[in-house]
Amino acid sequence: MAVCSPTARDGTTRTDVNQNPDIRRADARAGCSSDPSVARCRRQGSIAVGLSALVVAAVAVSVLLPTGAPAQLRRAQVRGLGASAGNGDAIADAVGPSPPAFAVGLRTLRLVDRSRTIRLKGGRSEPRTLVTYVRYPALGAPGATDVLNAAPATAGGPYPLIVFGHGFAVTPQLYAPLLQSWARAGYVVAAPVFPLANAEAPGGPDEADVVNQPSDISFVISSLLSLSRPGAGPLEGLIDPAHLAVAGHSDGAETALAVAYSRRFRDPRVGAAVILSGAEMEGVGGYAFAEAGPPLLAAQGTADMFNEPKYTNAYFKLARRPKFLLRLLGAGHLPPYSYQQPQLTIVERVTIAFLDRYLKREPSALQRLVSLADVAGTSALVAEP
Repeated sequence: MAVCSPTARDGTTRTDVNQNPDIRRADARAGCSSDPSVARCRRQGSIAVGLSALVVAAVAVSVLLPTGAPAQLRRAQVRGLGASAGNGDAIADAVGPSPPAFAVGLRTLRLVDRSRTIRLKGGRSEPRTLVTYVRYPALGAPGATDVLNAAPATAGGPYPLIVFGHGFAVTPQLYAPLLQSWARAGYVVAAPVFPLANAEAPGGPDEADVVNQPSDISFVISSLLSLSRPGAGPLEGLIDPAHLAVAGHSDGAETALAVAYSRRFRDPRVGAAVILSGAEMEGVGGYAFAEAGPPLLAAQGTADMFNEPKYTNAYFKLARRPKFLLRLLGAGHLPPYSYQQPQLTIVERVTIAFLDRYLKREPSALQRLVSLADVAGTSALVAEP
């Protein structure tokens, strides 16, 4: 249970939540050492891939659904759409108008977990602190975005909560357009800055800390639910505690996958998972993809040289239904989730449809998910509802 302290001088809210003690990462995937002095290969690969030009394959791929599904769900394609960057308007025309939108408010919280500490370079320790950017449906014109401390649109709530984990050696700001799209569609979106893996971590990012990040996600969930309780402050009544999702990209996707499905860090409050170019994390006691586990949406660039498709394919094969795999044809590791068009628009629309179906329980969202995900030459969907 979270206990909120008075507002800090910088205007952020400090919250203490008891969690499990710190643990260290056992090892790293794909040949990268867990030794902080050499755990740099994935960071270097991320930078290289993020700056690379993308090659988009011109391939039309069917959506695979059970044979008993309606014909329009078994195969759905949006044709006549080029795959070059910058054609977001074209895809918007092809897949139809966006759903009704909210203005997007933004609050910055400083959440402090005093039950766990981080060890800084030089040996000094301090409580594990997560600066968290919270976007939410707000009052105001639908086009307004990231309005600081805006009044929440409480009349339409409470809203499902999504907690998003960023990749290694970056910050959540890199994913702002995607996170804004979720808030605009009627979700509260919390994006913590992982204290030792972000771009501005003291002494430089340390990828060995990634195994501590699943507890960070659960800590943020507990903190946000506490801040949404009656009388708790400006976020009171905003979050629906029964409908929560975790999401993330790269190392943040590994983090979210562990929170949703690992034996060691599984958080039973999680009702859906959005895994963007992620993989199973080592040192978490393995994974248990149970029959009644959270629905899964995985996304993977087929030309991702950093998180190769085989890693996504491995956990997707083990996951139980309902599960979906969005294949971004010819796309790399970072651009489809941050700026590249039309891929980013596809990711936004597909993730929203998935969340609408499995968090908001909208039956029609499944057909929307399928039709939006299969864009000739650009994206394709493997769907097992």
